[in-house]
Amino acid sequence: MAEKTNTKEDVSRERAADLVQELARELRRDGTANVRVGNKTLTLTPAPELEYKIEVEERSPMLGGPREEVTVTLEWEVDEEPSTE
Repeated sequence: MAEKTNTKEDVSRERAADLVQELARELRRDGTANVRVGNKTLTLTPAPELEYKIEVEERSPMLGGPREEVTVTLEWEVDEEPSTE
């Protein structure tokens, strides 16, 4: 069973950069990573090797102005037994 937690909000470019840097800092740490999603903090256990994917979509809709979207996906296998290191 998959469980998803997500949030969406309008932020400035500066705030968006801060949020991405916060995630990067957590990934650089050894062990668990605390990831904020809205008003909730999730504790994740990233593996030493991650699958990294980036996707850019440029759209020119019939109605409204053109839009661009960047999606970054990080995925890894979770150990059944947490490390005690």
